Amino acid sequence: MTDATTSVGTRIRAWRQTRGLSQFELASRAGFSVRHVSFIETGRARPSREAMLALSEVLGLPLREQNRLLEAAGFARVFRETPISADEMAHMRGMLQFILDRHLPFAAVVLDRYWNCLLTNRAATRFFKTLTSPALNGGRNNVLRATFHPEGTRRWIVNWPEVERHLMSHAELAFGSAEDPAGVALLAEIRSYESASAVRDTTPPPGDLLLPIHLHMGDLDLRLFSTIMTLCRPQDVTLQELRVETWFPADRDSEICWLRHFAECASQT
Repeated sequence: MTDATTSVGTRIRAWRQTRGLSQFELASRAGFSVRHVSFIETGRARPSREAMLALSEVLGLPLREQNRLLEAAGFARVFRETPISADEMAHMRGMLQFILDRHLPFAAVVLDRYWNCLLTNRAATRFFKTLTSPALNGGRNNVLRATFHPEGTRRWIVNWPEVERHLMSHAELAFGSAEDPAGVALLAEIRSYESASAVRDTTPPPGDLLLPIHLHMGDLDLRLFSTIMTLCRPQDVTLQELRVETWFPADRDSEICWLRHFAECASQT
């Protein structure tokens, strides 16, 4: 039994338990015997490359984690990770910007796995500048930082406990791995801004496709819904981790308020 084999088995068992599957269920869906899955998890058997991919698919593992599993087992990565700034991503960048611009007059952004803004529309740019301090608007904005920071949007969010609990639960799940130093550092920073009364919950609430946000700043009174969309079945790590966040007014008064404050965004095409 090698350390690598044991590490792979431990990872697979942890993911199986996270997904709420028994060894029998995992084995049946992957087309293996329960004995073989048990041997893989305990390190008594070294899984083949094909077996790793089959188990990963059943477990619904992110492409990044599938690459890590393959490397831990001594195999080469299968899924590439292409920077969004690469020339070969030009068509994808154009498509994403098209989506953002078609969401005007309301705000929309494209985020990477660390919630950094890669692309924005004009409404989003003005939205963040209005609600956050200039120090949080330089370079590539980070939506988590811009939300949790004391000089960020949290100052104006009326239902902050609800929003904080929602975002923190997702951050805890996304950045809980010690193999992701950048994620661990971001999570530590966000935790340092967390309210003392915040209730930790690492399980996202059911039906959380829409996050209601009530903003009040002077004569700006907005009730919005935020939603996250992802690309369907991409074969590139970068593309799988991209998220498109959009904001919608929750009622007619909020729509009128938005247009009044961001009129120039609404009039541009």
